[in-house]
Amino acid sequence: MQSAKLAVRTAFIANGFSVGALVARLPDFKIQLDASTGEIGRMLFCISFGVLFALSFIGKVIARKGSKPIAVFGSIATALALIPIAFSNTTFPLAISFFVFGVFLTIQDVAMNSHAATLEHETKSKLMSNFHALFSVGALSGGLVGGLFAQINISIQNQCFLLALLFILMALAVRNLWLPAEIDIHKSDEVKKEKTLKKPAIFFFIGLLGMAAAINEGAAGDWGGILARDTFNASPFLATLPYIVFNIGMVGGRFAGDYIMERFGTFKILFRAGLTTGIGLTAGILIGNIYSQIFAWFAIGLGMSVVIPAVFSAGATIARERFAGKIAPAEGVAIVSGISYFGFLGAPPTIGYIAEVITLRWAMLIPAALAIFMAIGSRFIKSS
Repeated sequence: MQSAKLAVRTAFIANGFSVGALVARLPDFKIQLDASTGEIGRMLFCISFGVLFALSFIGKVIARKGSKPIAVFGSIATALALIPIAFSNTTFPLAISFFVFGVFLTIQDVAMNSHAATLEHETKSKLMSNFHALFSVGALSGGLVGGLFAQINISIQNQCFLLALLFILMALAVRNLWLPAEIDIHKSDEVKKEKTLKKPAIFFFIGLLGMAAAINEGAAGDWGGILARDTFNASPFLATLPYIVFNIGMVGGRFAGDYIMERFGTFKILFRAGLTTGIGLTAGILIGNIYSQIFAWFAIGLGMSVVIPAVFSAGATIARERFAGKIAPAEGVAIVSGISYFGFLGAPPTIGYIAEVITLRWAMLIPAALAIFMAIGSRFIKSS
């Protein structure tokens, strides 16, 4: 089990690092393409379309093949997907490259989360929040590296090539450490092939909570650097600090998350998470300078840190315990993540469009309001 944990940890770190490093260079993409905020939003929609496309089939593929081979494939494919981005100097090829990146990033993401859920089941212990903490460590490291590369004028192209090589080597180093594919296949073989099976309402409600968190995470990640540079006139490196402290809050909260879940239950902490994020982000935007933005992004990271790992773990557990023979754990993860990911996918581009009307600063009050809504809505869901 320890070797499998190492493989999963490596995948989570690589997945987060690739996202963090790319996000840190969004202001440079904006400059390189001479693009408006709305045009960057359209580029982000292409990643969103790739994610949605992958989510339409990946849960069933993992249920049939097992999470191990899909996780290994997804890890290598995500690394290779950085190469087309390196060659994209105009909007159309970049749009296609972002779509491909979104597809393979999601394949890796769902497979590694499914494998993590299997490890939780096999070891009978909470592990998901710790794994997601390592995603945040990767995103934090990627953001630091991307910001440093931007500051010292290392091109996006060279960054993509270097990271692709690194991630491929990491994936190959741990490819034999994952749990055997049969562990997942055996469970998924029990699933009945019912074409008309409807998604149970519980997955929808859990997914909505994840969506509220994802909207905040996605908005903080994709627009933090641009808000800092364009609105608060921060230097290239200082503009990466909101995203960096956001991930520091994520890391701290997620490393403590498994203990918090055991002590308070999955949904009891969501009320506090929503209030922490909503109040912190609102205060930071209203004060309106780079330092208040840094504070606000830390509040988002800390407040939302445990929500996504909690709902992913709940999706697998509920599928296994309450819908055995109907929905595989991997499909439970895919259903919940699919609903949650609408926040990651739709919010950043939508905020980009709204920002063109009311400015990016005031558009960021939208995720703050949704965090408060999540806090209120969580009171209507029974604690687990």
